[in-house]
Amino acid sequence: MEFLRFLLSLFIKVLLLNLSLSHFPLISGQRTNHEDFLRCLTHRINDHESRIIHTSKDPSFFSILNSSIQNPRFSVLETPKPVSIITPVQATNVQSTIRCARLHGIHIRTRSGGHDYEGFSYMAKIRPFVVLDLRNLRSITLDVDNRTGWVQSGATIGELYYKIGKLSKSLAFPAGLYPTVGVGGQFGGGGYGTLMRKYGLSADNVIDAHIVDANGSFLDRQGMGEDFFWAIRGGGGSSFCVVLSWKIRLLDVPSVVTVFNVVKTSEKDAVSIINKWQYIADKVPNDLFIRAMLQKETKVYASFPGLYLGPVSDLLALMKEKFPELGLEIGDCREMSWIESVLWFVKEQSMETLAKRKRTSRSFKGKDDFVEEPIPKPAIRYLWKRFEAPEARLAKIILTPFGGKMNEIAEYETPFPHREGNLYEIQYLAYWSEEEDKNKTNTEKYLRWVESVYEFMTPYVSKSPRRAYVNFRDIDLGMYLGMNMKTKYEEAKIWGVKYFKNNFDRLVRVKTNVDPMDFFCDEQSIPIMNSVNDI
Repeated sequence: MEFLRFLLSLFIKVLLLNLSLSHFPLISGQRTNHEDFLRCLTHRINDHESRIIHTSKDPSFFSILNSSIQNPRFSVLETPKPVSIITPVQATNVQSTIRCARLHGIHIRTRSGGHDYEGFSYMAKIRPFVVLDLRNLRSITLDVDNRTGWVQSGATIGELYYKIGKLSKSLAFPAGLYPTVGVGGQFGGGGYGTLMRKYGLSADNVIDAHIVDANGSFLDRQGMGEDFFWAIRGGGGSSFCVVLSWKIRLLDVPSVVTVFNVVKTSEKDAVSIINKWQYIADKVPNDLFIRAMLQKETKVYASFPGLYLGPVSDLLALMKEKFPELGLEIGDCREMSWIESVLWFVKEQSMETLAKRKRTSRSFKGKDDFVEEPIPKPAIRYLWKRFEAPEARLAKIILTPFGGKMNEIAEYETPFPHREGNLYEIQYLAYWSEEEDKNKTNTEKYLRWVESVYEFMTPYVSKSPRRAYVNFRDIDLGMYLGMNMKTKYEEAKIWGVKYFKNNFDRLVRVKTNVDPMDFFCDEQSIPIMNSVNDI
């Protein structure tokens, strides 16, 4: 009965939604009209000065499109292209775009920094589609006294770090390592980096948000309600709305932190130390973050970069007690401020480089796993030997430790469920030059390398389901096909439980409630319920 009452209330809500949008009705099953969409949008946006609307006829169209494609294999000619790019400068521009798109049956993709692993933020098989590019919504306002800030979704992580570093040497925010990653995508999927064991994810430290929903309404946390707010902090915000900005909690760091890196070029030493790392990296004090990596330059090597929130003397004493096998020495370490550690991890010297936007020239394919028990030494040895293949010349395998704060947050508190019980997350990445994308045969070997490593790891990683991180999106896990007898919910559950575990069904309920027409959708988006039997 409770579920039937939910469906009845949902039906009433959809009816009221359509009545309230009688001047913007959703047209489905008809041929879309891009020109009508443009007329609708132009009527509502004064575009004479700011150049918000960009069509394929504009000289700047392809430079805008390509400037934020951070996986160049999706910039080849055969990749589906949008009919327009909208670059809003204020919230009302986004509202108008959503309303006009609904009216004229135009599909929308929202792009923040363009780092989507599968390119879903700027490409789609649904035609026609428009990219809503948030590059101009990038303001950052920080309140140091109250340790909070508002960050627009079009800002990059680097721009946020730069702003924090300019204002304070004792405040920080837990987000990713790579400065060109967009805030919108990272926060929406979770977001982690070197402070995750101390403070958790980016999404764990979001305390409010401003959004535009499928109705074209502007809402804050109070207006959207707690279920909606829960969903956008780790459930992939693009499935539910356009997140315009995020209110974040700034966090304390000591004025002096220590970075370090130890490299092992011997297979025997590397395998032995990675094996030991598995037993201690998630259990050391929260102030210590140690990553393990395998990669290849002229030859294969393992590296162990890390961050300690304190002076080098304390770090050395701690490592001697907890991880003497690594052989950390004072010469491997450097004391600095937290913002300088951000630069150190990306091998940059100047803070100004954090705020610079640039497009990568390397294509890539990535897959990931969560590890709950240490993998055996022979498996580590196999991973080392896989780097002997020619297609692994730019490859990386990255092991990121969990534990600490990640264990203290229940898996249902945000949609990101990968909490207690995970030793680490392991990512398999192959890179190649953009030039090689011109010949599909060249790129296939890199995809096969990643797939072969992933298949090998099957016995050693999480099971039932084999889990994955939504920000490392992987189309191989499945996508909507619409060519069989399954409902959209049944299709999505195949990969949805891998990304979200038991949180998937709650995300579906939120989606059905806030976007019942499934306006915000992509190849792996959260589905709406089709019937009582779906959940």
